[in-house]
Amino acid sequence: MTSNGWLQIIVIFAVVILSAIPLGRFMARVYAGERTILGVLLGPVERGLYRLAGVDPAREQGWLAYTLSMLAFNAAGVLLLFAILRLQGLLPWNPQGFAGLTPDLAFNTAVSFVTNTNWQAYAGEATMSNFSQMVGLTVQNFLSAATGLALAIALVRGFARSGAKGVGNFFVDATRSTLYILLPLAFVTALALVAMGMPQTLDGSVAATTLDGAQQTISIGPVASQIAIKQLGTNGGGFFNANAAHPFENPTALANMLQVWQMLVVSVAVVFAFGQLIGDKRQGHAILAAMMILLVVGVAVAYWAEAAGTPTLAQAGLDPSGGNMEGKEVRFGLALSALWAAVTTGLSCGAVNAMHGSFTPIGGLVPLVLIKLGEILPGGVGSGLYGMLVMAIIAVFVAGLMVGRTPEYLGKKIEAKEVKMAVLATLVMPIFVLGFSAVAAVLPGPLAGVGNAGPHGLSEILYAYASGTGNNGSAFASLSANTPWWNTTLGLAMLAGRFAYIVPMMAIAGSLVAKTRLAASSGTFPTHGPLFVGLLIGVIVILGGLQFFPAFALGPIAEQVQMLAGKTF
Repeated sequence: MTSNGWLQIIVIFAVVILSAIPLGRFMARVYAGERTILGVLLGPVERGLYRLAGVDPAREQGWLAYTLSMLAFNAAGVLLLFAILRLQGLLPWNPQGFAGLTPDLAFNTAVSFVTNTNWQAYAGEATMSNFSQMVGLTVQNFLSAATGLALAIALVRGFARSGAKGVGNFFVDATRSTLYILLPLAFVTALALVAMGMPQTLDGSVAATTLDGAQQTISIGPVASQIAIKQLGTNGGGFFNANAAHPFENPTALANMLQVWQMLVVSVAVVFAFGQLIGDKRQGHAILAAMMILLVVGVAVAYWAEAAGTPTLAQAGLDPSGGNMEGKEVRFGLALSALWAAVTTGLSCGAVNAMHGSFTPIGGLVPLVLIKLGEILPGGVGSGLYGMLVMAIIAVFVAGLMVGRTPEYLGKKIEAKEVKMAVLATLVMPIFVLGFSAVAAVLPGPLAGVGNAGPHGLSEILYAYASGTGNNGSAFASLSANTPWWNTTLGLAMLAGRFAYIVPMMAIAGSLVAKTRLAASSGTFPTHGPLFVGLLIGVIVILGGLQFFPAFALGPIAEQVQMLAGKTF
């Protein structure tokens, strides 16, 4: 580890926080329906969209109607994207003449992009037409992120309102998320990425002459427009197979730092918006503190592990002082590779600028753990906040048990229904990750796609299902996942990870919004100080980490022990 590496990490985090504060204030005004600087320009567009869709923006929805609207909207998205991918060969803007995708791959990809997972079992530049990339994948990058933001705001209203029935209107919240937040940010940052050397064209490829005189065909396309929302919406699906390690997706060190900022800024800003909307900014600061403490620990451990290198380097006669550079871009080095790996998995982004399967065992354990903690550090756009609030409900329940009082959070009594729904939501990850992993680890068909034997092979399986269920999308890249088994089971895991979590979370919102908001008393457990932050971190680590510890012990931890013993597999 170097001081220069840490300086880069600190600067990026500082810029994220400083820019997220005003963005959070702006987001709070948007969701409160107040006038904003963009209202003059975009207000008529917003009202026109409501008229076209037959949506009454003044009509509130209860939690069930809100949830059903969201489910119907996303189901339509899956069907439409599935059709685009299957019919790709007949659709325009297909200069390479790519055929339609197979049914299982089209199902997996459609579910992946609608659920904000963006798991890619294909090489984008060799599979997807420009039409599929723009009209299919990029559109869902916006809509899946807008869905996450809308759901987070619905839960926030459950805490902020007192004795109400409605939690908002899904179509209004999703429209405002797209129109006022995601589109302007994506437009500006896409222009910045083009200025840094990222392609943006409808051409399919260019011809180049190599240094030895050979001719080479290089794929290009509308890259910048997709990468901008890929990062801002914590989607992660790349235009190219190598994702952000590809020079056309990540051309310079400055572009790399901009994309880390993009990944973080909206997810951090929505936490500031949360504090603004409930009328107590300290509550947002406490949530953000828990997020950032765990994320910084993840960055530090990954950076240390990769900088320490492996005994294999010394055995091969190489200088181990440079750390483990296998699978990493020399343009970014260890610090920015470790930072990106922790950020993309602490979020639900899944974009990669280095190959996680090439990290040291402990370095690779960091992104695996961050996914299994729930991807709430700070989590996906919107989904990170509502995931943290579910954890906060469990934390105050634990605090109530310790002091013998009915737990309260943000002025709302937390009773049996809310706790049951919160626990039900937290069970989704272990059930689907461990369940599917156990089956895949013993069947010959799934095992045929695993690229490594021993503990590393188990890590590949665990990572795949954690990434799918956690709606992350990154992978230990040696897994060959484009088979009917992997496409189907990972598609089911993605659906469960997104929607089986959302439904109990929205039931909590519906229960809370009807309750009267109580004033704090002398016996109220304060949820804005360091004691609550520590309790919240403890609950996250126990629920998100310890239940997976046996699997970690058989995978990356066993691999670390073997590496130190000088064994390789």
